[in-house]
Amino acid sequence: MVFKCQEDSFLKQFTTKVVNCEPASLQWCPSGLTELQDLQGFNVILEDTILFPEGGGQPCDYGTINGEPVRSVTRRGSEAVHFVESTKSFEEGTQVQQRLDWQRRLDHMQQHSGQHLITELFDSEFNYETNSWWLGSEMCYIELNTKHLLSRESLDLIESKANDIIIEGKEVKVVLVDPASAEMDGVRARNLPKDVEGPVRVIRIDGQRDNMCCGTHVSNLSQLQSIKLLFAEKTKTGINVYFVAGLRVIKRLGDCFQREQQLNLAFKGGPAQHLDLLQKLQNNLKATRKSFQKVLKDLAIVEAEKLEAMPRPLPKYFSLHRKDGVEVEFINTFLRHAPEEIGLYFLTVSDAPVGNSPSKGHMVLRGQPNLVDHFSIKFLKILDGKGSGKEGNFQGKINNVKEIPECEALLDEYFQPEKSVARAS
Repeated sequence: MVFKCQEDSFLKQFTTKVVNCEPASLQWCPSGLTELQDLQGFNVILEDTILFPEGGGQPCDYGTINGEPVRSVTRRGSEAVHFVESTKSFEEGTQVQQRLDWQRRLDHMQQHSGQHLITELFDSEFNYETNSWWLGSEMCYIELNTKHLLSRESLDLIESKANDIIIEGKEVKVVLVDPASAEMDGVRARNLPKDVEGPVRVIRIDGQRDNMCCGTHVSNLSQLQSIKLLFAEKTKTGINVYFVAGLRVIKRLGDCFQREQQLNLAFKGGPAQHLDLLQKLQNNLKATRKSFQKVLKDLAIVEAEKLEAMPRPLPKYFSLHRKDGVEVEFINTFLRHAPEEIGLYFLTVSDAPVGNSPSKGHMVLRGQPNLVDHFSIKFLKILDGKGSGKEGNFQGKINNVKEIPECEALLDEYFQPEKSVARAS
């Protein structure tokens, strides 16, 4: 079945009848978020629809039915199933009013028609067939059937030719063709789904090869406004070429310019200087980090020497936490210079002080094997960590530095009334 949205991609509202309505639920993720929501509503089938059901690499349309939001549209054979988020059902046989989210539709039309244009150009210029394509929320890509990574010059060539064709304002036509007829000769097509019956839609653009396609399209290439090829990358099966078309080009330019202005303030220099200024900043950061690491090593040696200078007998255990970052070089240096008489060392590093909100860090236990084995199990559970070790040495990553005092309390309880030292800095 060819739906109303496929007959007229510019139809924004439509009156039709309810064929079927059943209670349903949907896991749905709103735009801009990452967490799925559990929605309750109804699966509604109509006599016809202006809301495109997901397919052919194109996401579904959004809109409303009698003012209730449509969150998903899928195709089931010759029917489009609309998930409507609503507390009230729709009676079979009643007329309902559909309204289309036009901005979403226009965006999808621009990206989809743009895909057809650059697919044809990559075929005609380089003899690269398009295996598949993907319409994302920020950018799109086509997968080309080649292993040769395209240069920026090749991308610019296709981009320039595409924008020249857009300026010409060529008409885009949608025709219905019998899949068994001679009209299908020369049409770029893939295998049809098994449940598709009757004529198929073919997209025709003057001067380009016909394409079989179920999606919504502009009626004139001038409505694409422009196309920008962003970059190309290798995949296991081919080359992905990422692009944006239409209003996305304008939005992306605006976003890039805003970031450029922010970088101007951060770097205290214009765009032409950004790379040089960034390189200078990275070099300074590398030198600072190197100096910091040396200071940490020197500090670790000082801490170990303080412990060595303590009156004998030395404490049964020693605990120390550093909040200078998650690098373990401080711990390693400290242990190389620390006295071996102490029965157990409990050393941790993180980027947060003890007692703050949970944060990640690194833990090392060294000492008598029976003590290390005993406390490593307990501490991993308390600090939400993972690790391993043997012969009196244990290392692990921890996710809850906040609970280090609880671990030290266990040490105090175990070793009392033995002399002990617990320090945090």
